[in-house]
Amino acid sequence: MFVGRDRELATLERRWNSSQFECVIVHGRRRVGKTTLINHFLKGRPAIFFPAIESNMDGNLKTLSNSIAMYRSMVDNAGTVTDDFVDTVASAPVYQDFESALESIFQLARSRRLVLVIDEYPYLAKADRSISSVLQHAIDRHKDDSKLMIILCGSSMSFMERQVLGYTSPLYGRRTAQIKVEPFGYTDVRKFLPRYTAEDAAIAYGLTDGIPQYLRQIDDTMSIRNNVRWNIIDPDCYLFEEPGNLLKQELRSPAEYNSIIQAIASGASRLNTIASSCHMETSSCSTYLRNLIDLGIVHKETPFGEDSPRKTIYRIEDSFFRFWYRFVPANMPLIRSGNGDIAVERIMQSMNDFMGMVFEDMCIQWLWANNASGKLPFLLLDAGRWWGADPKTHSQEEIDIVATGDEPKSMLFCECKWRSVPSSLRQLETLRYRSSLLHAEHGHFMLFSKTGFDDHVIERAKLDDDVTLIDFADM
Repeated sequence: MFVGRDRELATLERRWNSSQFECVIVHGRRRVGKTTLINHFLKGRPAIFFPAIESNMDGNLKTLSNSIAMYRSMVDNAGTVTDDFVDTVASAPVYQDFESALESIFQLARSRRLVLVIDEYPYLAKADRSISSVLQHAIDRHKDDSKLMIILCGSSMSFMERQVLGYTSPLYGRRTAQIKVEPFGYTDVRKFLPRYTAEDAAIAYGLTDGIPQYLRQIDDTMSIRNNVRWNIIDPDCYLFEEPGNLLKQELRSPAEYNSIIQAIASGASRLNTIASSCHMETSSCSTYLRNLIDLGIVHKETPFGEDSPRKTIYRIEDSFFRFWYRFVPANMPLIRSGNGDIAVERIMQSMNDFMGMVFEDMCIQWLWANNASGKLPFLLLDAGRWWGADPKTHSQEEIDIVATGDEPKSMLFCECKWRSVPSSLRQLETLRYRSSLLHAEHGHFMLFSKTGFDDHVIERAKLDDDVTLIDFADM
């Protein structure tokens, strides 16, 4: 089942319909569905699909040569796969270098539209550092008289953003579009798991971070509890070893990165605290954190409206990693000793607490989705979390969402509660008090609640025109 990706598909369609040379960069973290998106777009279209491999250039040239031969045979045989087709591909001559293979592809695209996909482009660039320059020269020679559409796809975020999209890359200025494929939001997760209730779909979203490959492990004919038991914490399931496998694939020192993520999951949030917890120098720890940020696992954050380095904190951005590192190491003795049923009961007791930050993300998604709907007090232009000290009590205060927009003197303040009891008037009064710490001239207040609201806060919202109540059931 193919779900969502309407914006990404629309971009690819526009580039296809131009009938001119196009070079589209598709990037995003592993497991996010880049290849699935490209394959869905390619259905019914003439294409040479070249999956680069972790090998030397000879191995990659053989793979590319086979891909070109496969396309030629499909054209010659009107798309029919025969024994001759298989033999032709197997015996295809190997191009002597990447440049001659590219020349052949550009010639094939002189008179008809053709797509060349290079999947996992970083593998190819690793095999031969000159590849980007060779590709650049081929594009410069043929772009004005070619109907070729190139799609370069890669999972190595730092490589794609710095060495393909970056200013110093030979390909800088040759791309005609770029698509960053993001994890699914809650709305698309609901489509992915149609048998689930809204609440169970929300928890599944939190458990998987909206990563399609992780969502495929969730069975919506089973309860959330059983999915956690058998599809996340069972030692034999795919997701149990996924964090470690991903770190090994992407990073050179997985043990150090594992230690840093564990420290953040255990409550460390500032650089010196994380470094101290991991027994590292702060300079080394800073480098590791930067790489985790590139991978989308960790997020660097300052209070909304501030940019002071002293207030910078780090948190686990990927909610699947947040879940795994919070619950699996602590329950590993139970899991490894065959007591997974006890472990899952312990985890489920803390599920509402885990979902608090997930619900905040869902509420921000709802705000952006409804930004021009008339449901908000003004058009939002920026939003984020805020925290800081109360000068009166010297205690730390926090506001889940603060937003500003096209009314410069107005601010929106939001409180998000994922609890089993209705939100009360106390939450609204606390939010009003905390908002005073930001000195907004005009404040607007929104309460988001998983379980609705009690009568007292409902009555207050009827009297106060600056208050909006959003029940999860209506999101």
